Amino acid sequence: MEDIGKYLRQWRSARTPLVAVTLTDVRGSTPREAGALMLVGENFLAGTVGGGALEHECVALARDMLRRHETLRAHEFVLGGNNISQCCGGRAYVRLERVTDALAFRLEQAIADEKKERPTLLMFGAGHVGRALAQTLSFLPVRLIWIDSRAAEFGAIPPDVDVRITGNWEAVLEEAPAGAGVLVLTPDHALDALIVEAALLRGDLAYVGLIGSLTKRRRFEASFRELGISEDRLDSLVCPIGNRGVRDKRPEVIAALVTAEVVERLLHSPLLKNEKKSASLLPESNEFFC
Repeated sequence: MEDIGKYLRQWRSARTPLVAVTLTDVRGSTPREAGALMLVGENFLAGTVGGGALEHECVALARDMLRRHETLRAHEFVLGGNNISQCCGGRAYVRLERVTDALAFRLEQAIADEKKERPTLLMFGAGHVGRALAQTLSFLPVRLIWIDSRAAEFGAIPPDVDVRITGNWEAVLEEAPAGAGVLVLTPDHALDALIVEAALLRGDLAYVGLIGSLTKRRRFEASFRELGISEDRLDSLVCPIGNRGVRDKRPEVIAALVTAEVVERLLHSPLLKNEKKSASLLPESNEFFC
């Protein structure tokens, strides 16, 4: 979605004819969910409505509109019917609309609204795993806040990542909204324990993840029990993070595994089910691909 916003800003200067292709509704198994968006020019594409034959047909329709100077079309695709070579079995309803100032404004507003509704993820620690995670997490629809007191440790900072160079982690954690996530991977186990303790005591976070071994977890749990933290809060702690049966400690691999975990536990957290969300974040169906 953010790439779409960038290209819309460029369009305001260049005025190259574009068509916005939007999945307005879906039924059954489809390659993308309602709300998916793509911009199509004569020699240009940005975004995606799912690839495959559906996207190929949408691009062809959009470019035909550009050649005919049409402003609006609507189309229903039966995925598995005779009109498209894609056997998902669902239906996709598509709106194709030539980009104007008014449409560009609406799309930009929708992108801004979607960004405001993204769940917050606090990541404490800018070491080697933190740096790898910042890169992979930056692709997710989350508001990533990256915290460390060591300015030199951050390295290359991905776009739209909110960096906090501070040792006042308590204030950052306190201001996080309910339903946020927390990742703890500092170089100091005592600091790790303090942050995790405070996060668990909140009781309203969707995800609390701690880097480390099972031995580290057991030691932390013993200390937390002495402090009176309940068993259900302890059970909610994810440690080791990214524990998917893959024994590979390279930072890039850990980052990939933990990013998948964040998708499962934060983007699709039960704590967020009743909050207003963009359709592009939480599809109604469990069938993501066809």
